[in-house]
Amino acid sequence: MNDTTAKNSDLVEILTRALPYIQRFQGKTIVVKYGGGAMINEALKEAVIRDVILLSLVGIRVALIHGGGPEIDLMLRALGKESRFVRGLRYTDEETMDIVQMVLCGRVNKEITAMIQAGGGKAMGLCGIDGGLLRARRFKPDGEDLGLVGEIEYVEASLLDTLLDSAVIPVISPVALGLDGDECKSLNVNADTAAARIAVALGAEKLMLMTDVRGILRDTQDPESLVRVIRRPDLDQLKTEGVVTKGMIPKADCCALAVDGGVKRAHIIDGRLPHALLVELFTDEGIGTMIE
Repeated sequence: MNDTTAKNSDLVEILTRALPYIQRFQGKTIVVKYGGGAMINEALKEAVIRDVILLSLVGIRVALIHGGGPEIDLMLRALGKESRFVRGLRYTDEETMDIVQMVLCGRVNKEITAMIQAGGGKAMGLCGIDGGLLRARRFKPDGEDLGLVGEIEYVEASLLDTLLDSAVIPVISPVALGLDGDECKSLNVNADTAAARIAVALGAEKLMLMTDVRGILRDTQDPESLVRVIRRPDLDQLKTEGVVTKGMIPKADCCALAVDGGVKRAHIIDGRLPHALLVELFTDEGIGTMIE
């Protein structure tokens, strides 16, 4: 067998193994939260966009929610404004909110949308204000003021369903329309939480959180200690045991929110690995942590 024949044989084997998964998820909804290192590395960005386009072209309904923290930080520094975080959330005053909205709803959202279009997919860029897609109240944990930071109360799923039914990929930036006296104001919402809320509202098959770690590790110093599958009740136990700590806690909480709300499975995957979405969805082994 020559090299070309061997490569073709390997390719056929890969496609054959993927076929049952493609059939299983065809017509189902998958919500992807796109952020972290995969957004600032051009090669990884292109790989993610190709993955999303492929999923859409094989008949999977894909909604993409994106972050943009590094881009916001860069813009704030360029304008001489310091970033401030409270409990891991960006304190958002009026000026910061203007910058968040400009960066997320403008440059980042439209760049992703354009890349999908250029790659042969169909996409529509939205923020949570458009069509009243995301409605939120100010988030004040234990009464602490975070400024214009919101907690999502409502998702207008019918708008997204209309797009998804037409094989259009909604590309959503996490800025919401306010409630309770903030009806004309924009609120900054956490992208992971927004993705979880949207997944619940759409009755999604899966929520995929792309982050900068392999998934949940039993030992944070050992990448090989990845926990590949966790039952939802066991997730709380891992938090109690201290396995889920620090920055992984809000990721795990978003997955719990999604699964408790009816999403069949939630995944935490390393977006720094090329084609992580496809490997997690279309192989037996997967690449990250799955909560079911």
